[in-house]
Amino acid sequence: MNIIDLVHLPARYRPWVPRHAALVWDSLRGQRGPVQDHHVHLAAAIDWLCRAQDVRDGKPDAGGVSAGWSFEDGWLPSYPETTGYIIETFLAAAKVLERPELVARARRMIDWELSIQLPDGAFPGHFGEPGSRPVIFNTGQIMHGMVAGHTQLGRADCLAAAVRAGHWLADQQDEDGCFRRFEHNDTPHVYNTRATWPLLATGLIAGESRLVQAARRHLDWALTQQSASGWFATNAFTPGRSPFTHTIAYAIRGLLEAGVLLGEARYLDAALKAGRGIAAVQRADGWLAGTYRDGWVADAGYACLTGVAQMSLNWTRLAQATGAQELRAHARSALAYLKSTQRLEHADPAVRGGIAGSAPIWGAYSRFEYPNWAAKFFADALLMDGHDIAVPPVPAVASSSMRASETAHG
Repeated sequence: MNIIDLVHLPARYRPWVPRHAALVWDSLRGQRGPVQDHHVHLAAAIDWLCRAQDVRDGKPDAGGVSAGWSFEDGWLPSYPETTGYIIETFLAAAKVLERPELVARARRMIDWELSIQLPDGAFPGHFGEPGSRPVIFNTGQIMHGMVAGHTQLGRADCLAAAVRAGHWLADQQDEDGCFRRFEHNDTPHVYNTRATWPLLATGLIAGESRLVQAARRHLDWALTQQSASGWFATNAFTPGRSPFTHTIAYAIRGLLEAGVLLGEARYLDAALKAGRGIAAVQRADGWLAGTYRDGWVADAGYACLTGVAQMSLNWTRLAQATGAQELRAHARSALAYLKSTQRLEHADPAVRGGIAGSAPIWGAYSRFEYPNWAAKFFADALLMDGHDIAVPPVPAVASSSMRASETAHG
């Protein structure tokens, strides 16, 4: 997208407002910040996420994390989906940064999530407002927080909530393993593998074989959508469109972690094939296109910064799990690019330490926004590369005999 396209964007973004115009000007002139060590950038991202939580204090959704800051609406309401997986980020950062208050913040996130769980086990979609429709993916992401609450904080209420949510997910699944009900834009998505990852973990931890089998069915359906190049069909928000790097990375991570939990090469191999495919088209400076079509052909001129962060952590995680050490260089190149987009000393607290949706800021993914999940995945990528850890840590699941039994039934 060029300056002519920018001029024709909807007026609701109000790019002429001085606060907004300054950020647009930064993108137009290619403003980049200094690249410092991981610790500095991690602390800034976590501080931004803390501000995103604090702006909701005194409101009905207090405890949750604002979905982010946007030109159109300013600071947004707390977002149940992403608050769910920010919990694990805060628990990891609390140890690395030696900031125990982050654990207390994670507990507040958990308490808010538990307070909005629906009677049937699902979690509400969108911002959790009354009447909001549950979504398969969103419920799965909140389950990440419930798994973290149980495995890392010892909370039995979190496991109970995850099991209830898991059975709701299993109830919605079609016989072929695909989810077609309660789906974003009423279309199936391969990226639901990132929701079946916590479904699988919950089933293994709680000894709920129905949840394990449901996760397997979806993972196996997802494998049918992978092309010879490693790219995934049926993986965009809207049918007929190329998937964002963001959703491609979601699909990879779900398959990767399922392979780790089950010890199954076919899931790991699918993740590695996709990870290597997109690595081959990464630009030398770490940049990735916002969308890709089959064959890893870029069809966007902007970067989806969330997807770049996710691919960085995916490459680190693939190196850890499969021994593909050559991918670490791709992860670090992506991190260097992301660091240059993070404004460490910016006067605006909505910008300082955050990660924009797109570069330039008017790119089509989270246009003119600083989404909380971009900062979350950037923090995860820094933690994983800098300390060679997994975020979240792989849980101590059920006995190997149960895993072997479930494998036999796959």
